Amino acid sequence: MQDSEKHLLIVEDDEGLQRQLRWCFDGYAVAVAGDRKDAIARVRRHQPGVVLLDLGLPPDPGGVTEGLATLQEIQGLSPETKVIIVTGDNERANAVRAIALGAYDFYQKPVEPEVLTLMVDRAYRLHELELENRRLQQAHASEPMNGIIATSPQMLKVCRTIEKVAPSDVTVLLLGASGTGKERVAQALHERSPRAKQRMVAINCAAIPENLLESELFGYEKGAFTGAVKQTQGKIEYANGGTLFLDEIGDLPLALQSKLLRFLQERVIERVGGREEIPINVRIICATHQDLQGKIADGSFREDLYYRISEITIKIPAVKDRDGDALVLAKSFLNRFCQEQGRTIRGFDRDATAAIETHAWPGNVREIESRVKRAIIMADGTYITPDDLELDVVETESTPLNLKQVREEAELRAIQRALVSADDNISEAAKLLGVTRPTLYSLVEKYNLK
Repeated sequence: MQDSEKHLLIVEDDEGLQRQLRWCFDGYAVAVAGDRKDAIARVRRHQPGVVLLDLGLPPDPGGVTEGLATLQEIQGLSPETKVIIVTGDNERANAVRAIALGAYDFYQKPVEPEVLTLMVDRAYRLHELELENRRLQQAHASEPMNGIIATSPQMLKVCRTIEKVAPSDVTVLLLGASGTGKERVAQALHERSPRAKQRMVAINCAAIPENLLESELFGYEKGAFTGAVKQTQGKIEYANGGTLFLDEIGDLPLALQSKLLRFLQERVIERVGGREEIPINVRIICATHQDLQGKIADGSFREDLYYRISEITIKIPAVKDRDGDALVLAKSFLNRFCQEQGRTIRGFDRDATAAIETHAWPGNVREIESRVKRAIIMADGTYITPDDLELDVVETESTPLNLKQVREEAELRAIQRALVSADDNISEAAKLLGVTRPTLYSLVEKYNLK
C-alpha cells in the first residue's frame, strides 16, 4: 500500500460480507481482518483512518465482548482512528454501548453500499481534519519562537531569556558550539526588538581575510587603497538604525579588536582612509563557539572588549544536552524537506527513532538537518531507517507509549525490587510497597512471580 492512499480496515468474520464490503470502497486501500488479533496487527501496521468493526467476533461470534475489547484496544493504539460499528437489527443497544465507549458511529445491516460509503467518507474527512489540527498544534508547541524548534527545558529557558533581553539595546554575546543555532537566536532577538522593522546585518569575522575585514566593517573612502574607486559604506554603517550581528567574534584579529572597542564605547566610526567621525545607532549581537576566557588568558582576545560585548551572555546548549529536541528537530526537518522534495514519507521507524535519540550529534542542528535531508532523498520505503540516516542501530529497551503497559511495567519492577530487598518475605515486601499481604499475593500471582 502507498502512503498516499486512504487506509480503511474492515473487521468482520463473515467471509461473504468481507468480500461485499471490500468492493464498496474503490478510493481506499482496504485491509480485512477476521478476529481481534489480526485486527490489532493491521492497526499497528497501517494506522487506518477508519475501521468498520463487527462486534460479533470469534471466539464469541454470538456476543459482543470480543468486539468491544477490540474497539477499546484500537482506541488505545490509535486514538485518532474513527471506528464505525456495523451491527444487526437486534443489536442497537450494543451499538449505543459502543458509542459510549468511544466509537464514532454505527451502521445497521443489511449493507447499503452508497450509505455506508458516505458514512466512511465523512469519518475519514474528520480524521484528516483532526490530524491536520494536531500537526499544527504540535508545530506551534515545538516552535516557541519563530524559527527556533525546541521543546526541551534547556532551550525554553533560552527562549525566555530572549523575550526578556530583546526589547532593550543591551549588547548580547551568544555562546555555543558550531551548528547550535546562534544566528537563529540572533534573528529572534532582532525580531522581538524595537528595531525589528530595520535591517539586521550579519558578518562572519572568520570568513573574511584579515586584510579585508576592516574595510568590510568600517567602509572606506575613495582612494584609500588600490581598487577603492568610490566611497563605500561598511557593514556597521549599513546596519545603522538596526542590528549588527558579529558572528565568530572570537576570530577577530587583535588589531581590529581595539577599533571595535572604540566604536562600542563612542558609537562613532571612521571609514578606512577617512577622518570624519560618523555617529552610528545600532544594536550589537556577537556570537562565538570559542572559549573567550581562554583566549583572554593567552592574550589573543582583549579582556576590555569581552566585557563590552558580554553585557548579557546567552549560552546555547548543544543538541545532546537538550532533552528530546533531537527527535523534534528531525521531525520538523522531515516535514519541511518532504514538502520541498515532493516525498510522502510517514516518519522514522522505531530503530531510526532510537538512533536519533541516542546519537551524540557533534554537528548539532546542522548535522540533523543534513542527515534528514539526505535520508529523504535516499529512502526507498515509507519510513526512514537508520541506514537512510547513516546512523548505527542502537540496541535499547524500547519504552512503551501505552499508559497501561507503562504502569504495569513500573509496578512489576517495584514488586521485584521489594521482594529482593525483603528476601522474598511477603509481609516485609508488602510493608515496603505500602500494600496489604493479600494485595501483594494477588500482584505476585498476576505477574507470575511465584
